[in-house]
Amino acid sequence: MQLYAYDAGQCNPKKCTARKLARAGLIKSVNVMGKIPHKTILLVPTAEKALSPADIKSTNSVTVFDCSWDKIATFGEALRKLRRIKRALPYLIAANPTNYGKPFILSSAEALAAALFILGEHEQSQYILSKFKWGDEFLRLNEDRLLTYSEAEDSSEVVEMQRFFMNVVKKAKKT
Repeated sequence: MQLYAYDAGQCNPKKCTARKLARAGLIKSVNVMGKIPHKTILLVPTAEKALSPADIKSTNSVTVFDCSWDKIATFGEALRKLRRIKRALPYLIAANPTNYGKPFILSSAEALAAALFILGEHEQSQYILSKFKWGDEFLRLNEDRLLTYSEAEDSSEVVEMQRFFMNVVKKAKKT
């Protein structure tokens, strides 16, 4: 699976997981939206559909939108106009040192690895994560969720599974 990152230039270069993967030759970095491949799955948290294994039929690449979480809204209009297959990742827990334990707030490397896993590319997912000290922890924290999402039929089934996992967390917090 081909991997890309749209680099919005907002990350700390020393901590940016997408840049580390690009330096290792594992992904291609682009800094102009028009250069994002047309048939790629573009991972953005604002997408209307969740990523599912069914998406593998429409592409052979995944692109992560690499920008600061608190600035994603500034790209809203540009993302709406961009004609790409946009997908959001379902409920997962970050393992990176900056956002450890926080749901949904994944690094670019975690997002790419999660997408690969859901799309059935388990070995490539593990290889991406092997470049980070915390990579195994991401898989450990999310193993049940990733396995379940990777068995879904389509996006709506992924959303149902996500609701289940989020309800389990809510119930656990109440007790």
